[in-house]
Amino acid sequence: MSAQDDLPPLRDIGFAQTDRLLRDDVRRLGAMVGNMLSEQVSPALLEQVEGVRRAAIARREMGAPVDALAESLAGVSLDDADALVRAFAAYFGAINLAERVHRIRRRRDYQRAGDGPQPGGLEAALRSLRDAGVDLPQLEAVLARLSIEPVFTAHPTEAVRRVLLEKERTIVERLIADIDRERTPIERRADDARIVLALTSAWQTSESPARKPTVADEVEHVGYYLSNVLYRVLPVFYEALGEAIESVYGTRPALPQVLRFGTWVGGDMDGNPNVNADTMRAALGAQRSQALAQYRRDLRALGNVLTQTSDRVSVDEAVIARVDDYRRRLPDAESVLNPRHADMPYRRLLDLMQLRLRLTDADHRAGYPDATAFLDDLALMEASLREHRGAHAGLFALERLLWRARTFGFHLAALDLRQDSAVHDEVLGHIDGSDWSALDVETRVSRLHAMLDAPPGAGGAMSNESVASTLGVFDAVTDLRRSHGAAATGLYIISMARNAADALAVLALARIAGCVEAGQVPLDVSPLFETVDDLQAAPTVMRALFDDPRYRAHLAARGDRQVVMLGYSDSAKDGGLLASRWALQRTQVELTALAREAGLRIVFFHGRGGSVSRGGGKTGRAIDAAPRGSVDGSLRVTEQGEVIHRKYGIRALALRNLEQSTAAVLQATLRPRAPDSREDSWRAIAAELAEVSRAHYRALVHERSDFPDYFRTATPIDVIERLQIGSRPSRRREGGIGNLRAIPWVFAWSQNRSGLTGWYGLGTALQHGIVVHGQQAMTEMTRDWPFFRAALDDVEMLLAKSDIAIFERYSQLAGDAHDAFFPGILDEFLRTRDAILLLKSQEVLLADDYRLQLSIRLRNPYVDPISLLQVELLRRWRESGREDEALLRALVSTVNGIAAGIQNTG
Repeated sequence: MSAQDDLPPLRDIGFAQTDRLLRDDVRRLGAMVGNMLSEQVSPALLEQVEGVRRAAIARREMGAPVDALAESLAGVSLDDADALVRAFAAYFGAINLAERVHRIRRRRDYQRAGDGPQPGGLEAALRSLRDAGVDLPQLEAVLARLSIEPVFTAHPTEAVRRVLLEKERTIVERLIADIDRERTPIERRADDARIVLALTSAWQTSESPARKPTVADEVEHVGYYLSNVLYRVLPVFYEALGEAIESVYGTRPALPQVLRFGTWVGGDMDGNPNVNADTMRAALGAQRSQALAQYRRDLRALGNVLTQTSDRVSVDEAVIARVDDYRRRLPDAESVLNPRHADMPYRRLLDLMQLRLRLTDADHRAGYPDATAFLDDLALMEASLREHRGAHAGLFALERLLWRARTFGFHLAALDLRQDSAVHDEVLGHIDGSDWSALDVETRVSRLHAMLDAPPGAGGAMSNESVASTLGVFDAVTDLRRSHGAAATGLYIISMARNAADALAVLALARIAGCVEAGQVPLDVSPLFETVDDLQAAPTVMRALFDDPRYRAHLAARGDRQVVMLGYSDSAKDGGLLASRWALQRTQVELTALAREAGLRIVFFHGRGGSVSRGGGKTGRAIDAAPRGSVDGSLRVTEQGEVIHRKYGIRALALRNLEQSTAAVLQATLRPRAPDSREDSWRAIAAELAEVSRAHYRALVHERSDFPDYFRTATPIDVIERLQIGSRPSRRREGGIGNLRAIPWVFAWSQNRSGLTGWYGLGTALQHGIVVHGQQAMTEMTRDWPFFRAALDDVEMLLAKSDIAIFERYSQLAGDAHDAFFPGILDEFLRTRDAILLLKSQEVLLADDYRLQLSIRLRNPYVDPISLLQVELLRRWRESGREDEALLRALVSTVNGIAAGIQNTG
């Protein structure tokens, strides 16, 4: 019996009337893709695609077994297989864009309707807070410490090439131009021509670069989103926040800086030998050049706005004096000044500021020493415009640039540094002349205290390569803070942090390298707790640090603020999703209480990925589910892989995402959910379920000696390890599943459509809970406890995207191991699905999320055939000894296609 026979068909949900224009866009783009395929390949390919698509729809809508669809693809030639994969990917790529534009349309509909603000947005949150008794002074007090900080990392599972991003932007712009169907027929034909051009040229462009990306390539990729999207929407965010406050409270206060951005690209040394002091310098150098280029462009645009002449309006003497000063001391100043603009003081200063920015980029001594000096020039003009009737004569545009300069400085995004604690141990062993890792923690702490008491820069066997490399990182920090500003460097994160000595080691190494300002190391040291055991031990580790006088002195110099990073990926890989989520929840509760007791402010940095098993899901829901008091005005979270593209690929959606995050943090900080008397019993049940789930998960993943071989044959991990999508190796070190990074681990299980890493073990735990504690108690937990509800909602989404019948095809690649593993996996899948449906009183998955149902339904007819083609190509490639490069290229296309189709993959 096929696994599909046990699963209900996806019901026909259709399009809601409100989504009529989405349907039109899907059809419009689909027709263009079809015509393009017919022209670029052949009408026969288009006919074949349509036949397979109809078979895929029939399988889904009528509950047909997967066999017929698989048989229709079994004999496909390699050339045809590659063309089919790319064709299906082109179709759902178009669907992705249509859906994103439709989100913009829905936002506009809310704004036009006048029936109230869009749920989840700033105004809706502020109205709720006002109605709950929050007054303006209370709001302003939280705004003063509010910090929303997305941190972009180089962990790609769907890294779209820059040239393809530009083509996507063209299509989106043309769809938005006709978002309300008000274009004339001539305009619409011109739009169609530009869309067809973008689609066709994209078809003729390889999705993957010819070589593995370097760190510099990754810097450029992240820079696209920072400088082309977020740079543009940043001032709009502040305008929206100000307008929302004014709408709700009747006044618009001066706003503090709320948004900050970070990056790991160029600073994440953990397991990546390609990252070092040189990449740090190169990354921040490239980011500075991007920021300066954006400022020059804005200054040119301002020059066409601030054309005031001195005979029509007064200008502050400080502006005129600054022009005269720059004319005297900047090289080539006269060459950039147009004599016809002699009576335009603002414009002349703007021209000279552009010159000074160019000199800054060239590291000329006449350039700006830092972003503060650049801001000072802008502030001179701002004050003059306010004083001399400039409120409606250019002040608005100038204020936009001021927000950008305050936020992005000369660094664009703060560069975090990350290193494995084992590397620090090795270096300290060389410096100390001991087997450092063999020393007990107390001895290490004592020796580290001695190093911290020594004069800065007093030690280190620099002839040793690992010592020189590590100390060179701290030398680079010193240089970069001097050349790019203090905001250019972010956290120093310690992977695999397990004791107080691991944090003190960073301070000691920095001090040995001479990285000291005013007697203290100018870095926020953030332990990263990754495994379930490490998360459970985190309160003990942090208590020891808070009690350490040297570390406490360091915190005092850092504003008595401690950042702790929480690892979602490795904890889930270690113990399964529920054990991970519960460990993360308890760690936040205990560390929040510990910090309060110690008189410190704790900030949690959430190391989330895109998939459910790596902490992915809706940000607002996750914030609502966080322990009371743990948010406290801050959200620092990693953004990576396809999540970056989905959240920040389009300006309007990037703005909406920033607004939703800010709204959720304000709500959780100012009016967290009320305590519930049932929570003590719920927490006890959750702890019990987490242990049951963890035991069942580990029994499969970590305790069966034959499971690693099954994993390597039932997933395309051997293809993933050859992908040219990241500069970092897929393993920290050689070994089994324990040493495989969480990203390829999760990515492999999402590729085979099982999603096993996100739900395995949960069904057994839920069944245990229902039997032991009763269905009513479990139902109440699901309905009324945000933590538990969020976890089950996330898993429900993953189950809906999974296809156990297609996974069965992958499992069969494992030969005899299929019979040993698949039945148990199938049982757990069904157990998890049935338990969630029971606890949520639903007959089908996602019954209360029509839009996600629709999204999945639109993609399935294109993703399913790619999956089955991947199974067939994997079989052929492995039979060839994995030497056939043509087969590998086709397989890479399937990996890219499936990732883009199902999303939330890595």
